[in-house]
Amino acid sequence: MIRAVVFDVGECLVDETREYGTWADWLGVPRHTFAAMFGAVIAQGRDYREVFQEFRPGFDLAEQRQARAEAGQPEYFDESDLYPDVRDSLKALRADGLWLGIAGNQTSRAGGILRTLFTPDVDLIGTSDDWGASKPDPEFFVRVANVVPHEPAEILYVGDRVDNDLRPAIAAGMHTALIRRGPWGTIQWNTAEARDLPTFRIDSLAELTDSISKFNERGH
Repeated sequence: MIRAVVFDVGECLVDETREYGTWADWLGVPRHTFAAMFGAVIAQGRDYREVFQEFRPGFDLAEQRQARAEAGQPEYFDESDLYPDVRDSLKALRADGLWLGIAGNQTSRAGGILRTLFTPDVDLIGTSDDWGASKPDPEFFVRVANVVPHEPAEILYVGDRVDNDLRPAIAAGMHTALIRRGPWGTIQWNTAEARDLPTFRIDSLAELTDSISKFNERGH
C-alpha cells in the first residue's frame, strides 16, 4: 500500500523557468543561449551547476546567490510559478487520506517560501539546507524516511529526475513516480531507466490519485 506521497520541488511543483531566466540575466547571457547550454549539460549527464562555469569559470553558486540577494534580486517564486495541476492534485490526494510531504534540494530561503505557499496543505516540508544532505546522497532519503510516519515501502517519491530522484529513492526502499516536465524529465524520459525504474510514469500530478488508488486496490 502507498500511504504517503512526498514531492520534489523544482519542475515537480514549481516551474523554474523564471528562476533560471533571472540567472541568465545575472550572467548577462541571452536566455535562450543559457537554456540551450542547460539542456546540453543535462543531456551529457553533467551536474547542472556546470552550466554556470561554461559562461563564467570559477562561478560560485552560493556566493552569487548572496550577491543577488544583496543586490535586491534574491531567489524567488510564488503562486504564479506553481504548475497548474499542483493545488487540485494535493487536495485530491489529501481527500484520499494520504500523508503528504515536500522534500527537495532547496535553500533555507526557498524552504521559507514553500512553507508560506503550502502550510497547511502538506504535513511536512524539508529541504537539503534544513537536513544537511542533498540528493542524490542516500542520507537525504534516510531523512525522508525518518520524518514520514510510514514505512519506506509505503512512501511514493515524486520527481522529475532519474539520477536525483528515482535511483536514490528506490535504493531507500520507496516507490517512485517520474513526471515528464522540465528539462530533466523531458530529456531523460525515453531512457531505459526512466522506462523501467519508476512505479508510475506521469505527465501530470493529476494522474496520481487514480494511479495510487489502482495500485493499492491490486495490493502491489
